[in-house]
Amino acid sequence: MQKIISYPLTVLFYLVFGLWLIIFQPIQWICYNVFGYNAHRLSVAFLNFFLLRTTHILGTTYVVKGREKLPPNKPLIFVANHQSLYDIPPFIWFMRAWHPKFISKKELGKGIPSVSYNLKYGGSALIDRKDPKQALPEIKKCAELINNNNYSVVIFPEGTRSKTGTPKPFSVNGLKMLYKFAPDAYFVPVTIENSWKMTRYGQFPLGIGNRLKFTVHEPLKISEYNFEEIFEKTEKTVKNNLT
Repeated sequence: MQKIISYPLTVLFYLVFGLWLIIFQPIQWICYNVFGYNAHRLSVAFLNFFLLRTTHILGTTYVVKGREKLPPNKPLIFVANHQSLYDIPPFIWFMRAWHPKFISKKELGKGIPSVSYNLKYGGSALIDRKDPKQALPEIKKCAELINNNNYSVVIFPEGTRSKTGTPKPFSVNGLKMLYKFAPDAYFVPVTIENSWKMTRYGQFPLGIGNRLKFTVHEPLKISEYNFEEIFEKTEKTVKNNLT
C-alpha cells in the first residue's frame, strides 16, 4: 500500500523539486555575477532549504544532532557515509554557517540546473575518480580554499552511495589530500541514517515516511593526529554509530 501511495507523491515531488532547480538557476547567476560570493552562497543555501522542505511531500522528516560541537570560524572537513543524493541538501542548509563545499564527481558539473552551476562556481572540487592527475590537484585547491577562509568541505569517502545503508570501506586518497593541505582544519565524522530508504525502490517511486538522521560527532583537530590515526578514528566513528 505504501508503495502505491508513493507513485503520485513522487510525481508531485519531482515536479516541485525540478521547479526549484529551474527558478534558482538565474537567481544564482545574478547573485554570483552581480553581487558576489556571499550573495551566491546565500542563494544556494535557500535553494537547498526549499529542496529540503519539498521532501516533506514524501513525508520525510529530519533530525540533526551535534552541531553545537562544531567550532566557529574554523575550517572543517565533514566526513560522512553516503546513502543517497538526499544526503546533500541537509548539509548545505543545516551547515550553512560553515560555507560547505563538496568533493564531487565531475559529471555533475554540467547539465543539471542550479546544481551544476553551484559546483562549478561555488568552490567545490569536481574530480575524475579514474584520473588521479586531475582529481588530486582539484582536491588540493579545495583544501587550500577552506583552510585559508575557514570554510568547510563535505566528502563521502565511500565513493559510491550505499543502496542498503551498509557502509563501504573508506577510500584514503581524498582524505589524505585534505589532511595535508588543510592543516588548520578539523575532521568532523558525520553518520547519516535512513537516507537510503528514499531510493529503496530506485528513483521511481521514492520511499515515503522516512526520518533522516544526521549525527555530528566530536571534531578531530588535524594537528593532533597523524593521518593513519585520524583516518581510522573517523571511519570507526561514522560506522560504529549506525543503528
